[in-house]
Amino acid sequence: MRVVGLPHPHPAGSAGPDNRRGSRDRWGPRVRQRRQVSYQWRLREQMAAKGMFTASELVPLLAERGIGLSASQVHRLVSGTPERLSLAVLAALCDILDVTPDSLIATRADNMAPRKAAASGAPGVTDLAAVRPKRARVRPE
Repeated sequence: MRVVGLPHPHPAGSAGPDNRRGSRDRWGPRVRQRRQVSYQWRLREQMAAKGMFTASELVPLLAERGIGLSASQVHRLVSGTPERLSLAVLAALCDILDVTPDSLIATRADNMAPRKAAASGAPGVTDLAAVRPKRARVRPE
């Protein structure tokens, strides 16, 4: 329920006539370009720059900062690219290595090529009207 005269609790949800989500602006419809986002985990490089060459060197340093990870967990963190990472662990790694998060995580975003529509008559394009079966008609006898 919304009381008339009071602002909407979520301003993005009721943006008004000039700033509606998904609306057309004065230059035509909005076209959203798809982007491919990727990242590279650079913990091992930053460790080498500080003279740390084994994952086991990180375990006591993380423990000093209240992060209780086992040696195998730290090894996976160093040798692979983590899918999820808590901010506490990220902050502790930044403090240990005296770096910022952007030097541990290198991000990249590229525009994807727009999808091309298949032309009728092009090789490899099947005319579905010719392949699709016709509906059966039941006739009373």
